[in-house]
Amino acid sequence: MTTLLVIAKEPRPGRVKTRLTPPFSPEQAAALAEASLADTLWTVAETPATRRVLALEGAPGAWLPPGFDVVPQCAGGLDERLAHAFADCSGPTLLIGMDTPQVTPALLTVDFAECDAYFGPAEDGGFWALGLADPDPALLRGVPMSVPETGAVQRRRLVAAGLRVRDLPRLRDVDTAADAAAVAALVPHGRFAAALARYAAHSGTGRR
Repeated sequence: MTTLLVIAKEPRPGRVKTRLTPPFSPEQAAALAEASLADTLWTVAETPATRRVLALEGAPGAWLPPGFDVVPQCAGGLDERLAHAFADCSGPTLLIGMDTPQVTPALLTVDFAECDAYFGPAEDGGFWALGLADPDPALLRGVPMSVPETGAVQRRRLVAAGLRVRDLPRLRDVDTAADAAAVAALVPHGRFAAALARYAAHSGTGRR
């Protein structure tokens, strides 16, 4: 089985999902981030795994299901924080973030028998998932993060290391209000969709 690793920030106003503000207030954006994180973590909790790890910037809250090892993120850029999170794991590990509440146990159930790495591209040019049969932090350090080329650079890094890479489906991260609406439509019965429905009318993003 695989270690499932989630990297996330504590959902605090003004610290998460700032691109949702406006149209949402910082408090609403934080609530949407919390709902996205909760949906993600409960999906991970329902997925068979050897170990479940949350690499967290901040403190855990009521949104955290049981069964997770919580480890602090290190200082530095996102590449360093991702590398550090992988360094805490041994054996096959699949990393995801908190921005894709549409993930399912089927998407997260991966088999490394015939590959060395899994790569999940995101629509914005980044990646929503990265799996390594043998976690090597050096595969992430120095990759430019949060730019349109992030995913392409990261995937090339895997190939250049001689790894057999298997691609996962392309998913949409929740960064903007348009992203939020599109993702909520995919999982209309989740916590994220419910939170968006509560706030959309007040923010002026609801249907007319």
